[in-house]
Amino acid sequence: MINWLVIGLFSFLLMACGGGGDSSSPPPPAPPIADNDNSDDTGDADACGVPAQIDFVEAVTDSWYLWYDEMADVDKAGYESAQAYLDARLEPLSDDGRDRGFSYMTTITEDETSISSGAYIGFGFRSSSSSTGLFIIDVFESGPAWAAGVRRGMELIAVDTGNGFETLEQLSEREATSEEIFGPSEVGVVRDFRFRQNGTEVEFSIAKDELEPPALAGEPLLIERSGLSPVGYLHLRQFIDAALTPEDGFSSLTDATTLFKEASVTDLIIDLRYNGGGLLSVADTMMDLLAGLTATGEPSFKIQVNDQHPEFNDDEDNWGLFDELLETFSPIRIAFITSRSTASASELIINGLDPHIEVVMVGGNTFGKQVGQGRWDMHEGVEGLEREDCDVALRLTAFEIVNGENEGGYHQVGLDGTGRFTLCAAEDDIFNAFGDPQEASVATALDWLGTGSCPSSASANNDAVKASQRAALPAWLEAEYIPERVDGNLR
Repeated sequence: MINWLVIGLFSFLLMACGGGGDSSSPPPPAPPIADNDNSDDTGDADACGVPAQIDFVEAVTDSWYLWYDEMADVDKAGYESAQAYLDARLEPLSDDGRDRGFSYMTTITEDETSISSGAYIGFGFRSSSSSTGLFIIDVFESGPAWAAGVRRGMELIAVDTGNGFETLEQLSEREATSEEIFGPSEVGVVRDFRFRQNGTEVEFSIAKDELEPPALAGEPLLIERSGLSPVGYLHLRQFIDAALTPEDGFSSLTDATTLFKEASVTDLIIDLRYNGGGLLSVADTMMDLLAGLTATGEPSFKIQVNDQHPEFNDDEDNWGLFDELLETFSPIRIAFITSRSTASASELIINGLDPHIEVVMVGGNTFGKQVGQGRWDMHEGVEGLEREDCDVALRLTAFEIVNGENEGGYHQVGLDGTGRFTLCAAEDDIFNAFGDPQEASVATALDWLGTGSCPSSASANNDAVKASQRAALPAWLEAEYIPERVDGNLR
């Protein structure tokens, strides 16, 4: 059986529908896995061997891949791994940018660990690179970097990998790899960092640890304004379980909406500038919290699979519905802070709320990921095969998402590319804290909320300038950004 998933990956549970995840639809059946001619009856090892895995990938992709009729026709006997076979079949979709690493082989264990919690081993910061340097843009409050004193806006100028400090320029000149600089993904790996902030240099020795970044960056805020109710501010890093059930000491989405409701907030800023997506169930609940009163019972999103399964597309059990929750409140206007790192479930939220709430985007255009992945566990398709004998899973691009008005059209072009949204250009001002009214994106959002129009700004050209700067970066500084799977800026 398919574990029918999310908008963009991040779930290993049955897809929850019906507003807030109170009900779930049965997953569509996995296609039968053909008997492998090359295997013999030697037991579970052959049942989960590479030839069997390739048969498994063939069966699932032929039936459920979103663009199944555009896959390459290849001889599966010529491949030494299921991933290599999958890559070959999907090459036409990869080449044109529609499936940029979204479909891949994984394990159930890895998927359940990282997809729902965002857990990883590292120092706990995210960086941004330009030709002039590497800057810290986010530090996770639960991680070792935060505890050491690393903060947003610091510039990394040198690293000691074991033989004394070397500047980034020196590391680049000797062609040091990213792993050499930042170390392998292992608990206890230590690096000494030298940072500069406001003209002052500081050094920290930090050991990698296993951490789960808090879903919300800091606490939800109220930004006061004269003569009007305050503006609510919420920064959501990722649509993971911690957004609903955080660790002690951290905030949840319901904490935020309760605060806003009690303060009679009508105007809201939701910061999604680095949010690459996550669990559909979390996005579903978030939409309930924001529009469950405004649009009760109306569809918030619809899942659409390929034309081999029309019964699935027509089944309203596969739609999300707005539902009023105890903590639901009713904002009238929402300014979403966005960037090219804003993707998938983040785009779903904006697209899904647009028919019911006045929204604007502030910052830059979004990534453009309208598709989502299902997870198929191989052992479920083979009688007598257990998970412990075959911890193999396939993440496959299998559906696209539209809003309740059947509007989508943003895959590859971003939400701004649809022509349906207002985008007020603003820079990511890393030298001011998230939620600070002086931070450029927040200030632009407040300006729009105050005047109803985008302020005049020269920041519209910033994305082009930054893209030009990144083109000159050494290889270890380059960040391959694939929503919900790889973020080269995460350390």
